[in-house]
Amino acid sequence: MTTIAPGATIGILGGGQLGRMIAMAAAQLGYRTHIYAPEESGPAADVSPSWTQGAYEDAAALAAFAEGVDVVTYEFENIDPSAVEVLASHGLVRPGAGALRVAQDRLAEKRFVADLGGLTAPFAPVDSLDDLETAIETIGSRAILKTNRMGYDGKGQARINEPGDAVGAWNAIGRQPAILEGFVTFDQEYSVILVRGADGAVRFWDSPANVHVDGILATSTVPAGSLIEGQLPAARALAKQVADALDYVGVLTLEFFASADGPVFNEMAPRVHNSGHWTTEGALTSQFENHVRAICGLPLGDTGLAAQRVEMRNLIGDDAVEWLAILSDPENHLHLYGKHEARPGRKMGHVTRLSL
Repeated sequence: MTTIAPGATIGILGGGQLGRMIAMAAAQLGYRTHIYAPEESGPAADVSPSWTQGAYEDAAALAAFAEGVDVVTYEFENIDPSAVEVLASHGLVRPGAGALRVAQDRLAEKRFVADLGGLTAPFAPVDSLDDLETAIETIGSRAILKTNRMGYDGKGQARINEPGDAVGAWNAIGRQPAILEGFVTFDQEYSVILVRGADGAVRFWDSPANVHVDGILATSTVPAGSLIEGQLPAARALAKQVADALDYVGVLTLEFFASADGPVFNEMAPRVHNSGHWTTEGALTSQFENHVRAICGLPLGDTGLAAQRVEMRNLIGDDAVEWLAILSDPENHLHLYGKHEARPGRKMGHVTRLSL
């Protein structure tokens, strides 16, 4: 197992807020970071000493980047896996391209989990309007049409309530290859966040109860309550199966619905996750620090709770201008991402509240 000592440089694909928080955790452990992203700058630029602006399709630029760092990781999953494979041919990349290939394609993701024995919503592939109409007949008219690739925070999705909605939904997603998912009756949403070390060791954080508003995560709260906690053994077992099958190294998140039939898998994210932001103050070791520990081959930190109750609330759009009021409560911990423009639906920061 390769161990990368403090003082080395961690390359991060993507310079958004997740890259920013990974870089901050890396600095705490004595590592330097180097960002590679198509943009000229971003939230991670404030805390990372090096930034390379380059396309993910530029093999020569990727190779030069890889030669200058000791290990590469990524902060989001919408990166062409071939870029990760180019990097892997020049150095160490954790997690690997296999996790991206599964997570980027919703149809492949559902099939992958179903093959492992996980329970998913009923689903069908959709490549045309005719496919969609046939899928509605099979799955039912109460469903969600989602683009196979890209899309997050509710983007790339259209709800169907009756067969007549098919044409509008197909046009709404841009007539792209998609997946139709039947509605799942559920009581709560939650996520299973784990870290898997280079040696295969796995640790879980407490699973938060997640509340979404307009398709965007609003709050994550631990403890999650008896309904979710009763489903965690099965959900964690599936999450570990996924991590082991992918030979995953780093933080991995699986989102679930708590249903009468048990945990229903929704989607996975091969990275640190918004629903785990509470761990920075609310856990003994944050998801960001443990991600750095894992990709560098270090012993994993304790994932136990640091408070009796923790709530993370996203600051969306103009919510962030309330920073003074937020800081007036001593139990609040404010995280602003350094974004210069507040737009509707844009995550500008988050606040974590601990009850000791």
